[in-house]
Amino acid sequence: MTYLIVVIALCVVLVVVGGLFFLRPGGRRGAPPKAPPAPPAEEQQARPGVTTEAGGTGTIAPEAPLAPRAPPAPEIEKPPPSAGRMVRLRARLARSQGALGSVLLGLLSRDVLDDEAWEQIEDTLITADVGVAPSRQITDDLRVKVKVVGTRSRDEVRAMLKAELLAQIGTSSERALHLEPRGGRPAVVLMVGVNGTGKTTTCGKLARVLVGDDRTVLLGAADTFRAAAADQLQTWGARVGARVVRSEREGADPASVAYEAVREGIEAGVDVVIVDTAGRLHTKTGLMDELGKVKRVIEKQVPVDEVLLVLDATTGQNGLRQARVFAEVVDVTGIVLTKLDGTAKGGIIIAVQRELGVPVKLVGLGEGPDDLAPFEPEAFVDAILGG
Repeated sequence: MTYLIVVIALCVVLVVVGGLFFLRPGGRRGAPPKAPPAPPAEEQQARPGVTTEAGGTGTIAPEAPLAPRAPPAPEIEKPPPSAGRMVRLRARLARSQGALGSVLLGLLSRDVLDDEAWEQIEDTLITADVGVAPSRQITDDLRVKVKVVGTRSRDEVRAMLKAELLAQIGTSSERALHLEPRGGRPAVVLMVGVNGTGKTTTCGKLARVLVGDDRTVLLGAADTFRAAAADQLQTWGARVGARVVRSEREGADPASVAYEAVREGIEAGVDVVIVDTAGRLHTKTGLMDELGKVKRVIEKQVPVDEVLLVLDATTGQNGLRQARVFAEVVDVTGIVLTKLDGTAKGGIIIAVQRELGVPVKLVGLGEGPDDLAPFEPEAFVDAILGG
């Protein structure tokens, strides 16, 4: 009996000792795996997307999305100065207007100038859109001079014709644009004209002319009826670094856009504000009244220095009818003749000046950005006569 008790006690001891052996930490079974050592702080910071918190544990942060790359700013161009532009473009004038000069010189150089020859001279001038009354006056003046001179060489005829054309075009007219800022305010140009004459393009080209003369310019897109007009003006402004004030709402009040453009021009201290307007049909009374409103609203802040009427030289005498109505509404101060290189009827310069009593100040001689030039009578006549 004693032996049995000893055996049982021994078995209990073995069970207890074996259980302790298998349950102790680090034993062969059930031992937890050792945690990997934490990487040094320098290594944690070097890993992309890892932020270190105060407790020292690393957490993966989501990578920030890359910001979209901004489109490159358009390169601002430095246009050539206005001085001498018309002389540089003289070859284009010679191509378009040279036929007129050639015919006149040929007729006047005849040995005998009879009534039929003088009629042909007058008809040639009328065909060139000089107008009936001016053509008759030029013909009569030349007839008197020929009788006085008698024998005529081709050089004498050219000099005679040049003097007569210059007298009709006028060399004493004030053709300079009055665009000097005064009293801390910018000069203001209001550009008017019917659809299709190149009015918005002329605004952009004029901005280039002024920037080329080292003036700062702001453009007002008050043509709110044609969405493409504001976009077109924006493109011109971007090329020369001129800011554009526009409305994003199609059909917005043109007068309010014009007012805002002038206001911002005053605040920015620019030299010149050019306001584009919608291409009004001169037969639409309501639209013409609205154009008058645009001018009145601008003048609540500053006077309008120049009202430039843009006419298409290829429309000829029809342009004169447009000019009359615009002059009644907004007191036109100068004419811009566009597409002069596209017509042989340069006599419209004489006709429109006589009709309105205001000078042609700018002429468009092509589709290039620098094809707008201050009008110079002598360069124009020289191009016609090939002198």
